[in-house]
Amino acid sequence: MSDKLNLKEILYSILFVAGDGIEKSFISEKLAISSKDLDKAIDELENELSGEKGVHLIRYKNKVQLASNPAYANYISDVLNPIREKSLTRAALETLAIIAYKQPITKLEIEDIRRVNSDYAVQILIDQNMIEVVGRKDAVGKPLLFGTTENFLKRFNIKDLNELPDYEELLERIATIRDEEDEQSNTLFRNVEDVEFNEDLPDFLKGETVESISADSSEDQTAV
Repeated sequence: MSDKLNLKEILYSILFVAGDGIEKSFISEKLAISSKDLDKAIDELENELSGEKGVHLIRYKNKVQLASNPAYANYISDVLNPIREKSLTRAALETLAIIAYKQPITKLEIEDIRRVNSDYAVQILIDQNMIEVVGRKDAVGKPLLFGTTENFLKRFNIKDLNELPDYEELLERIATIRDEEDEQSNTLFRNVEDVEFNEDLPDFLKGETVESISADSSEDQTAV
């Protein structure tokens, strides 16, 4: 590497774009620099990104990574958690709640509860690593069984499934998206004004008022 004078800034750029930790040996190899030169750049960057800086450099298992200053964790949470929760549609959140409390569960069983096609909601949750396939049900066709992921626990600040809150508390956590979803003209929900749920409805959904949301198309028609 010819331009060693900018190694600290080059390293900063690499770690910023990578997001995850990178092996020091891998960086040295790809930049064709010595481990000594890399360690010097890491020391300089770590010194610069310290104290009250919003971003710090951390080292672990021979890796280096950029991370937010832990002193600002509460501020980060206040801003980003509502945004992350809003990124899940109302339909996806309802589907996620059903899976969380009834897992392992098939898509057909989810649809029996929701009374609406859930293909799109399930795919969104898979894409966001909220749920995953955990097996196949011993039934005709061997349908896939879905369960929540570790990312689900992290996102909703739950240590394990035994600490799942009651449904009312879960609703409070996702309530920030309700008004916005209701105001949208295009929704992933069908008009549920005439839908009647049967007694197979799980306990955490019983007694909930389902708001009528007008829409020109059903959930499965919304998928693109």
